[in-house]
Amino acid sequence: MRTCPFFSICGGCRYDFTAPDYRDKKLELISDWNLSFEPFWTDAGCRRRADFAFAGGRFGFFRAGTKDIVPITNCPNLVREINMVLPKIAELPFDGAGAAMVTKCDNGIDLAITSNVPYFSREFKLAAEKLKLARVTWNGTMVCQTCTPQIKFGDMLTDYPIGAFLQPTVPSENAMRKFVIEHASTARHVADLFCGVGNFTFALNADGFDIAGIGMHRDLFKNPLTTKMLNNYDLVVMDPPRAGCESQCHELVASNVPKIIYVSCNPNTLRRDMRILTNGGYTVQDIAAFDQFVGSPHWEIAVVFKK
Repeated sequence: MRTCPFFSICGGCRYDFTAPDYRDKKLELISDWNLSFEPFWTDAGCRRRADFAFAGGRFGFFRAGTKDIVPITNCPNLVREINMVLPKIAELPFDGAGAAMVTKCDNGIDLAITSNVPYFSREFKLAAEKLKLARVTWNGTMVCQTCTPQIKFGDMLTDYPIGAFLQPTVPSENAMRKFVIEHASTARHVADLFCGVGNFTFALNADGFDIAGIGMHRDLFKNPLTTKMLNNYDLVVMDPPRAGCESQCHELVASNVPKIIYVSCNPNTLRRDMRILTNGGYTVQDIAAFDQFVGSPHWEIAVVFKK
């Protein structure tokens, strides 16, 4: 029986994650991938971040294929801590139209607002302060803060930058990190590309390169690591955005890097980049899948390449 009251109403989920055939439907999406292991399944109710919309006094998720906002103040796919504060967030006096990214950090809730209205009002500031959230920002400007939001990766605690990318669920994030660590066990010098806030970086004692996050600030789309730089490493880990990392793959095939672990949230760009790597001399060793985007048509796929 379907238990999510918003399924088919809001556009947050493509599949009903409460349905008995949920896993079968999601597996169909990756049926042509030669997985080395059973996929890692994430339970519903684990999502620690969600991007809400607001406009005209309404707050919630867009109805599928429209700009109509379905009011939502409790989502069965979100962690309890977000649902507890969501009704009060929805009542904030938002100006204009925009998005509100709500993230459960390890020491509180972070609320990052982007709006077509450049500046927040005094009324909004006073209302936001009453919520006692870890941090509230408006178009990147601080509204109020009770502490610096932090995220824990294994034993490492790090500050969470405003609007930085974060894996949506902790169980899948941990499973992905475990997979990467196991395949990196013999590596001595690792480059973590598109490292974000450090899901793999700290555990691998890696050099982190990114566009925005905790590593060496470098736009890897416009300025990928060169072959000469790559030759300093015996392992490269990559977890790029949905656009993939085509330019970086061309540099990799010209390098002496013996092993690559490529983690992707977009099978289409991953296939494109796989062709570059395999045509350039790499072979696929293992493929793993992680259902961290519960209810969505998206999979996280990790591929291990060796030369």
